Amino acid sequence: MAIQRMDNVLIVVEDLDAVISFFVELGMELEGRGAVEGRWVERVIGIDDVRQDVAMLRTPDGHGKVELAMFHTPTAISAEPKDAPANTLGIRRIMFAVDDIEDVIARLRRHGAELVGELEQYEDIYRLCYVRGPEGIIVGLAEQLS
Repeated sequence: MAIQRMDNVLIVVEDLDAVISFFVELGMELEGRGAVEGRWVERVIGIDDVRQDVAMLRTPDGHGKVELAMFHTPTAISAEPKDAPANTLGIRRIMFAVDDIEDVIARLRRHGAELVGELEQYEDIYRLCYVRGPEGIIVGLAEQLS
């Protein structure tokens, strides 16, 4: 049996509002937000006494989703350096296709985002860059060239 689709990627954050604003500025749509707690979630994630706020954002095409979780209890822990470099083990970035990469970079900078490296062109196919947003979250941006 094969999987049906990739449903979402979870990012645990400390400032839910700031990260929601960042992803909304990127062009994602807030699908919902609310509190999650209770024995069912504790059994699913294997942690006792869970109380968290979650938000689900989706891409404009409705296929890609990012789930954000902010833990009230237990306190979230950091497993790596805050601004881990691109070669750190684990999930390093989420890539988004964009229409106008320079416009997206400018809008994300108003939310504190910074380029990780440089905006580069790959042959005559893409313009690409990595942007570090709130809480060290890295998103890749790719503008396909005509």
